[in-house]
Amino acid sequence: MNDLDELTAWASALLVKLEPAARRSLLREVATEMRRRQSARIAEQRNPDGTVFEPRKPQLRLRPGRVRRTMFNRLRTTRFMKVQSDPNSAVVTFASRALRIAEVHQYGLRDRVNKAGMEVQYARRELLGFADGDVERITDLVLAHLAA
Repeated sequence: MNDLDELTAWASALLVKLEPAARRSLLREVATEMRRRQSARIAEQRNPDGTVFEPRKPQLRLRPGRVRRTMFNRLRTTRFMKVQSDPNSAVVTFASRALRIAEVHQYGLRDRVNKAGMEVQYARRELLGFADGDVERITDLVLAHLAA
Protein backbone atom coordinates (compact mmCIF):
# COMPACT_ATOMS: atom_id res chain seq x y z
CA MET A 1 0.00 0.00 0.00
CA ASN A 2 2.93 2.33 0.59
CA ASP A 3 3.74 2.30 -3.14
CA LEU A 4 0.16 3.30 -3.92
CA ASP A 5 0.30 6.21 -1.45
CA GLU A 6 3.58 7.40 -2.94
CA LEU A 7 2.13 7.14 -6.46
CA THR A 8 -0.94 9.14 -5.41
CA ALA A 9 1.15 11.93 -3.91
CA TRP A 10 3.52 12.03 -6.89
CA ALA A 11 0.82 11.90 -9.56
CA SER A 12 -1.53 14.39 -7.90
CA ALA A 13 1.13 17.12 -8.03
CA LEU A 14 1.60 16.51 -11.76
CA LEU A 15 -2.09 16.11 -12.59
CA VAL A 16 -3.12 19.42 -11.00
CA LYS A 17 -1.17 21.23 -13.73
CA LEU A 18 -3.07 19.47 -16.54
CA GLU A 19 -6.26 20.76 -18.14
CA PRO A 20 -9.43 18.87 -17.11
CA ALA A 21 -9.80 17.31 -20.58
CA ALA A 22 -6.21 16.03 -20.52
CA ARG A 23 -6.66 14.69 -16.98
CA ARG A 24 -9.83 12.90 -18.00
CA SER A 25 -8.19 11.24 -21.01
CA LEU A 26 -5.20 10.16 -18.90
CA LEU A 27 -7.41 8.75 -16.17
CA ARG A 28 -9.54 6.94 -18.75
CA GLU A 29 -6.39 5.41 -20.21
CA VAL A 30 -5.23 4.33 -16.73
CA ALA A 31 -8.65 2.84 -15.90
CA THR A 32 -8.79 0.97 -19.22
CA GLU A 33 -5.33 -0.48 -18.62
CA MET A 34 -6.30 -1.49 -15.09
CA ARG A 35 -9.45 -3.21 -16.41
CA ARG A 36 -7.32 -5.12 -18.91
CA ARG A 37 -4.86 -6.17 -16.20
CA GLN A 38 -7.65 -7.15 -13.77
CA SER A 39 -9.37 -9.19 -16.47
CA ALA A 40 -6.15 -11.02 -17.32
CA ARG A 41 -5.50 -11.76 -13.64
CA ILE A 42 -9.06 -13.06 -13.16
CA ALA A 43 -8.56 -15.31 -16.20
CA GLU A 44 -5.44 -16.72 -14.50
CA GLN A 45 -7.61 -17.34 -11.40
CA ARG A 46 -5.26 -15.36 -9.13
CA ASN A 47 -5.81 -12.92 -6.27
CA PRO A 48 -3.95 -9.58 -6.39
CA ASP A 49 -1.33 -10.93 -3.96
CA GLY A 50 -0.54 -13.79 -6.37
CA THR A 51 -2.28 -16.67 -4.58
CA VAL A 52 -4.62 -18.86 -6.61
CA PHE A 53 -8.40 -18.71 -6.18
CA GLU A 54 -9.91 -21.30 -3.90
CA PRO A 55 -11.40 -23.96 -6.22
CA ARG A 56 -15.12 -24.53 -6.51
CA LYS A 57 -16.80 -26.92 -4.14
CA PRO A 58 -17.75 -30.31 -5.61
CA GLN A 59 -21.30 -30.47 -6.95
CA LEU A 60 -23.74 -33.08 -5.71
CA ARG A 61 -25.63 -33.49 -8.99
CA LEU A 62 -22.82 -32.97 -11.45
CA ARG A 63 -23.30 -35.15 -14.49
CA PRO A 64 -20.22 -37.19 -15.36
CA GLY A 65 -18.34 -35.99 -18.42
CA ARG A 66 -19.65 -32.42 -18.16
CA VAL A 67 -17.01 -29.79 -18.80
CA ARG A 68 -17.25 -26.78 -16.50
CA ARG A 69 -16.24 -23.32 -17.64
CA THR A 70 -13.64 -21.38 -15.75
CA MET A 71 -14.91 -19.15 -12.98
CA PHE A 72 -15.91 -15.59 -13.84
CA ASN A 73 -15.64 -16.18 -17.60
CA ARG A 74 -18.38 -13.67 -18.48
CA LEU A 75 -17.85 -11.43 -15.47
CA ARG A 76 -14.44 -10.30 -16.71
CA THR A 77 -15.72 -9.13 -20.11
CA THR A 78 -16.09 -5.44 -20.94
CA ARG A 79 -19.86 -5.89 -20.89
CA PHE A 80 -19.80 -6.40 -17.13
CA MET A 81 -16.48 -4.85 -16.04
CA LYS A 82 -16.96 -1.12 -16.61
CA VAL A 83 -14.63 1.87 -16.61
CA GLN A 84 -15.73 5.28 -15.34
CA SER A 85 -13.58 8.39 -15.35
CA ASP A 86 -13.87 12.12 -14.87
CA PRO A 87 -11.21 14.83 -14.45
CA ASN A 88 -10.68 13.85 -10.79
CA SER A 89 -11.05 10.06 -10.62
CA ALA A 90 -10.93 6.77 -12.48
CA VAL A 91 -12.92 3.69 -11.41
CA VAL A 92 -13.08 0.07 -12.53
CA THR A 93 -16.34 -1.50 -11.35
CA PHE A 94 -18.89 -4.13 -12.24
CA ALA A 95 -22.26 -3.34 -13.82
CA SER A 96 -25.76 -4.20 -12.54
CA ARG A 97 -26.25 -7.80 -11.37
CA ALA A 98 -22.60 -8.56 -11.91
CA LEU A 99 -21.78 -6.14 -9.08
CA ARG A 100 -23.65 -8.26 -6.54
CA ILE A 101 -21.97 -11.46 -7.72
CA ALA A 102 -18.55 -9.78 -7.65
CA GLU A 103 -19.11 -8.40 -4.13
CA VAL A 104 -20.06 -11.83 -2.80
CA HIS A 105 -16.83 -13.33 -4.13
CA GLN A 106 -14.63 -10.29 -3.38
CA TYR A 107 -15.48 -10.32 0.32
CA GLY A 108 -16.46 -13.99 0.80
CA LEU A 109 -20.10 -13.34 1.75
CA ARG A 110 -23.15 -15.59 2.05
CA ASP A 111 -25.61 -15.67 -0.85
CA ARG A 112 -28.29 -17.83 -2.37
CA VAL A 113 -27.27 -20.23 -5.11
CA ASN A 114 -30.46 -19.44 -7.02
CA LYS A 115 -33.73 -17.67 -6.24
CA ALA A 116 -35.24 -20.56 -4.27
CA GLY A 117 -31.95 -22.22 -3.32
CA MET A 118 -30.14 -22.52 -0.04
CA GLU A 119 -27.67 -19.95 1.27
CA VAL A 120 -24.00 -20.76 0.82
CA GLN A 121 -20.85 -19.21 2.25
CA TYR A 122 -18.68 -18.36 -0.75
CA ALA A 123 -14.90 -18.44 -0.62
CA ARG A 124 -13.05 -15.13 -0.78
CA ARG A 125 -11.74 -14.52 -4.29
CA GLU A 126 -10.48 -10.98 -4.78
CA LEU A 127 -11.53 -9.90 -8.26
CA LEU A 128 -10.37 -6.29 -8.07
CA GLY A 129 -7.22 -5.02 -6.39
CA PHE A 130 -3.71 -3.78 -7.02
CA ALA A 131 -1.20 -6.48 -7.94
CA ASP A 132 2.58 -6.06 -7.77
CA GLY A 133 3.14 -4.61 -11.24
CA ASP A 134 0.07 -2.35 -11.34
CA VAL A 135 1.63 0.65 -9.60
CA GLU A 136 4.66 0.57 -11.92
CA ARG A 137 2.39 0.31 -14.96
CA ILE A 138 0.32 3.30 -13.83
CA THR A 139 3.54 5.28 -13.32
CA ASP A 140 4.67 4.39 -16.83
CA LEU A 141 1.31 5.47 -18.29
CA VAL A 142 1.41 8.82 -16.51
CA LEU A 143 4.97 9.48 -17.64
CA ALA A 144 4.20 8.50 -21.23
CA HIS A 145 1.13 10.75 -21.25
CA LEU A 146 3.09 13.71 -19.88
CA ALA A 147 5.92 13.16 -22.36
CA ALA A 148 3.53 13.17 -25.33
